[in-house]
Amino acid sequence: MDAATPTLLFALVFGAIVGSFLNVVILRLPTEHGSIVFPASHCPRCQTTLSWYENIPIFSFLVLRGQCRHCHGKISWQYPMVELSMALLSVAIIHRFGLTVTGAGYFLFCAALLVIIWIDVRHQIIPDVISLPGIVLGFVFSLVSPALSWQSSLIGLLLGGGVLYAIALLYYLWKKQEGMGGGDIKLLAMIGAFLGWQALPFVIFASSLFGSLIGILAMIKQKKGGKTRIPFGPFLSIAALVYLLFTEQVIQLYRFYLNGGF
Repeated sequence: MDAATPTLLFALVFGAIVGSFLNVVILRLPTEHGSIVFPASHCPRCQTTLSWYENIPIFSFLVLRGQCRHCHGKISWQYPMVELSMALLSVAIIHRFGLTVTGAGYFLFCAALLVIIWIDVRHQIIPDVISLPGIVLGFVFSLVSPALSWQSSLIGLLLGGGVLYAIALLYYLWKKQEGMGGGDIKLLAMIGAFLGWQALPFVIFASSLFGSLIGILAMIKQKKGGKTRIPFGPFLSIAALVYLLFTEQVIQLYRFYLNGGF
C-alpha cells in the first residue's frame, strides 16, 4: 500500500462526514431563525429523529434506497451528492496540498463554495454569513499560507468585488434594472481573497461562458426571453474550484493563448 493511501482514505471519509453537516447548513441556513445545531437530524417529511445508522454519509442513502425508514418518503439526491462531492474535494485538496495549513484553508474554502452552490441553486441567494466572513478569512489565510501572498489576496478581493460591481452598475444604468445581485459581488471578492487576483480572469471568463450557455438553454426551455433568471453563484464557484485544482493547466492555457495557439 502506498504511504499516502491511508491519508487519502481518511480525507475521503472525513470529507463525506463534513458533507453530511453541509447538508444541514444548506437546508437550514436560508430559513428564518434556522439553527444548524438544533434540532437533531430528522426526516423533513415526518419529522422523526434519525438514528445514527440512518445518518452514515452516502451509505445510509444507498441502504435505505433513497427512502425514509419511517414514512417511506423519498430522500433528496442532494444529500449523497453533497457528501460525495465534499469527499472527493477533500481527497483532491489533500492530494494537492497535503495535511498543511494551506490544505486546511482550501478545505474550508471548498466547503463554503459547495454550500453556496446549492443554496443559490435552490433559493437564488448567497448568504452574507458565508461570503463576508469568507472575505476576511481569505485575507487572513494569505498571511499564514505560503501558497498565496497577502498582496495578491488583497488585490484579488478588491478587484473581485470591484469588477462585478462595475458590471452590475453599468447594466443597471443601461437597462434600468438589476442584472446581478450583491451576493455575486461579495462571492467574487471572497474568491479573489482565497485565490489571488491571478485567478480572476479565468474565473470571470469561464463562469460567464458557461453561465451564458446555460442561460440560453434556460431561455429556450422557459420561453421567458430576457426575463429568464438563473443564479450566477454556482458558475463562479465551480470556476473557482476548477482554477484551484487545475492551476497549472489553466496557466498553460493562458500561455497557449498568449502565444497565438502555438
